[in-house]
Amino acid sequence: MRLTDGLLGIKEAVSSSLNVQSFLSSSNGSHPSLSSPALLLDLQRAAGSLHFLSLLTVVLVPTASAPTDCAQWCPPKSSCVNATACRCSPGFTSLSGDIFTNRLENCDDINECGPPPRVSCGKFAHCLNTEGSYHCTCSPGYELASGAKTFRNESENTCQGKNHPTSSISPTILSRFFEKVEDLARKFIPAFAQDSIQGLIEGVDELLQTPEDLEALPRSEQHRVATNLLAGLEDVLRNISQALPNGTLTFNASAGTDLSLKVQEQGDRNVTLSLNQAKMLLSLDEVHGSSDSGPSVVGLVSTPGMGKLLAKAPLVLDPKQQALLRERKEWLGEVSPVLLSDVVSAFVSNKDTQNLSFPVTFIFSHRSVTPGPTQKAFCVFWEHSQDGGGHWSTTGCEMVVTGDASTTCQCSHLSSFAVLMAHSHVQKEDPVLVVITYVGLGLSLLCLLLAALTFLLCKAIQNTSTSLHLQLSICLFLAHLLFLTAIDQTKIKLLCAIIAGALHYLYLASFTWMLLDGLHLFLTARNLTVVNYTSVSRFMKRLMFPVGYGVPALIVAISAASRPSLYGTPTRCWLHTDKGFVWTFLGPVCTIFSINLAFFLMTFWIVKNKLSSLNRDVSTLQNTRMLTFKAMAQLLILGCTWCLGVLQVGPAARVMAYLFTVINSLQGAFIFLVYCLLSRQVREQYGKWFRGVRKAKAEPENYTLSSGAVSDASKHSA
Repeated sequence: MRLTDGLLGIKEAVSSSLNVQSFLSSSNGSHPSLSSPALLLDLQRAAGSLHFLSLLTVVLVPTASAPTDCAQWCPPKSSCVNATACRCSPGFTSLSGDIFTNRLENCDDINECGPPPRVSCGKFAHCLNTEGSYHCTCSPGYELASGAKTFRNESENTCQGKNHPTSSISPTILSRFFEKVEDLARKFIPAFAQDSIQGLIEGVDELLQTPEDLEALPRSEQHRVATNLLAGLEDVLRNISQALPNGTLTFNASAGTDLSLKVQEQGDRNVTLSLNQAKMLLSLDEVHGSSDSGPSVVGLVSTPGMGKLLAKAPLVLDPKQQALLRERKEWLGEVSPVLLSDVVSAFVSNKDTQNLSFPVTFIFSHRSVTPGPTQKAFCVFWEHSQDGGGHWSTTGCEMVVTGDASTTCQCSHLSSFAVLMAHSHVQKEDPVLVVITYVGLGLSLLCLLLAALTFLLCKAIQNTSTSLHLQLSICLFLAHLLFLTAIDQTKIKLLCAIIAGALHYLYLASFTWMLLDGLHLFLTARNLTVVNYTSVSRFMKRLMFPVGYGVPALIVAISAASRPSLYGTPTRCWLHTDKGFVWTFLGPVCTIFSINLAFFLMTFWIVKNKLSSLNRDVSTLQNTRMLTFKAMAQLLILGCTWCLGVLQVGPAARVMAYLFTVINSLQGAFIFLVYCLLSRQVREQYGKWFRGVRKAKAEPENYTLSSGAVSDASKHSA
């Protein structure tokens, strides 16, 4: 396929999207109306038609002389006739015809569809050329009676109208654009490549300056046309530039479409290209493939008019930015993002530029704008989709700095880029949940303090079990206190990271003491069957402090050493969700909950089936119910509440959020209720303390009364 076909490919890419050939071929000047479903099919075919440039450099870099062996010098798409001649394959021809003897000739695709056309597809149909062949399709709004998609000639034409809503498009501007591209293709000479590029830039500029034809299309179809035009323009410029002399060239058009090119064999590998509204900085060593031959080409083209077609395209954020918005409790609004800058396309001679080791820097100048509190600027590129359209995406691009009238971006690939302004919304905290959290945690702090004082001062109940409950209460008290006072201290990043690490440690320590409490309950129930209390107490005293405080410290130390930057988020002094870091907390929590659930089931089984045989008094219905209730309450305390936090997804997220907040904020109250108020020994001790307090208050009163009586008696005696 020659360079002329390459230029005509832009015409084919857009015309197949719009099916303008049906307009231009109408004998009476009228045109059939277009239906959206048929346009979609044409646009999908347009995406594939842009591969016409793959053999473009054959003309620009002629093949060197080959040996006289027939099999070696016959070019592609041909076969050997004899020692001196070759024959082109069907659907291809050379300048000398099907058979040729000149070794510099090539077999090029025969464009059966013209102009001038070599085949006739008949009424309500048009011809589409393919490599080595062609086919006919019905015009938009029409279909074959058989339901087939293609046919070969007019004799097979059974195109008939379809009942779809239609819209009309005037072909005036498009036809002028196509005529200009065809004229450039006919007159192309490598020595005058600059003139061809200038003419192409002016043609695209004129098309985008007044795109009434294109703007009449639905938005999705506008995106398909823009995708094809951007890709086709980039490919043509990349290949034509191979014929340019070394140096930097600039091409301008009246409506603002600009092109800056640099061609060089060697020299400074750091390249800077500048346009009126954009600048690009890259390293040729990064984008020039090791297998590339010929000069290095770098180009930057600005198409301001493209914004009319892409202005209301959707924006898709990469997963990292989506996670960041979720952490900040923000989301993008339904209003379409606004283009702040011109659309610029960057290309080099090497097509493989999707994963660059060092990013390419773009500096955009745009209209002065100050983002409001609900507005965010994004560095984006136009990502092609499988249906031939596309959307704006932030993948591989990040914003370095932005100001009122300029934005600096860095991207790890080359494509078409722009700066967008999108509206965001901040998810306000539920005031009811805030009140529940503060009231519940305040009550828990009071209950945990009372429980800790009870376990510490009540001599009658002090044993291994109360020691475990004391450490659990202390850890939860400190964790809840730090949560209430410092969870929002995000201004100083280091301080926020320290607070997040302290919360991580204290909550893990709480769960570890919960695990030890569950283990102690199980061992106590198991050893009751053999009346072996001493071994349990000795084992737990040796184990509990190294495990209770050592294991959480080890987990936090490993987490902080591997990902120190993930302690603290923009809105909370807690763990980041990036790279699954939050599972350094959720993982141990789920493990402890699972183990404690196993301990509960085994303890329940022992209490039900074996403990009654030890002592008839212990196995009464009342005591069995009390042991079962405490075991169930302990399971609730030992992590069930935190599992509700993991379930805050989907339609039930709000319900789970309320359950989690209410139950977890009252965890301290549960501990005080189960281990203090429901304990007979503790209630008896509370009674002794209250009686002692009342007695202490009564003694001064009795002393005062007795003193008054003595005084009155002495007066009477006097």
